[in-house]
Amino acid sequence: MQKNELLLGKATSYLEEYDPTVLQPIGRNLGRAQLKSNVSLGYDLWRLYEITYLNRQGIPQIAVGTIKVPATSPYIVESKSLKLYIGSFTQTKFSNKEEVTAIIAHDLSKVLETNVEVKLFALNENNECFNIQMLSGTSIDQEPIEKPVYEPDPKLLVPSNGHYVIETLRSDLLRTLCPVTGQPDHASIMIRYEGEQIDKKALLSYIVSYRRHRGFHEQCCEQIFNDIKQNLRPVKLCVMACFTRRGGIDINPIRNEFSEDIIPVRTIRQ
Repeated sequence: MQKNELLLGKATSYLEEYDPTVLQPIGRNLGRAQLKSNVSLGYDLWRLYEITYLNRQGIPQIAVGTIKVPATSPYIVESKSLKLYIGSFTQTKFSNKEEVTAIIAHDLSKVLETNVEVKLFALNENNECFNIQMLSGTSIDQEPIEKPVYEPDPKLLVPSNGHYVIETLRSDLLRTLCPVTGQPDHASIMIRYEGEQIDKKALLSYIVSYRRHRGFHEQCCEQIFNDIKQNLRPVKLCVMACFTRRGGIDINPIRNEFSEDIIPVRTIRQ
């Protein structure tokens, strides 16, 4: 799908009756063509905060939920189309949230041509995925940057001292722009790696360099993963970007070479 065909940035009628045809896929290959690393090791976790529908008696019901899309999928879903799709449940009657869960999973799996995992939760359920937490790792946000640049430059990435480490670093300073509308997107990012130690000041300079970069959330995460992998050659690498909410949805891409599963946390800004 071409950018000029997307719903982003266009005046749109908001739906209140269930309509899966509004969902729009975007090919992952659009952002991967120039990448040399295997960036399909992981998944994208979408958290939904504004789910509402009617029960069979016409009484409004609410829920929150998660959508887990494997990074091997040929497509991602365009975020505004997902917002409109979730909104289309508003005045539609369903038996229970299990029925809604199954329908969302079916529709997204069909559009994205992959097995999409969907979970819905009542607000009083104790669900770790929605608990606010701090990203693990050492913050690099106080590292001094002498001459910041605001377009991605992988040459900024340099090793530190030759020491071999297993280390987790984090920053809250990632900012990118929507490739269609130019709207700013903010994220906290966690980078875990095994290999030659990365220069923290250089890594922060590189993260800050995305400040004017236009890219979808998943593509930005994959480019960061690719640049670190290609320039610093870590033995193992994990990059997780926790983007702030827009339209009742936050997006959390994770690309992970470690054997253990690393689950995106909900940060204070989400």
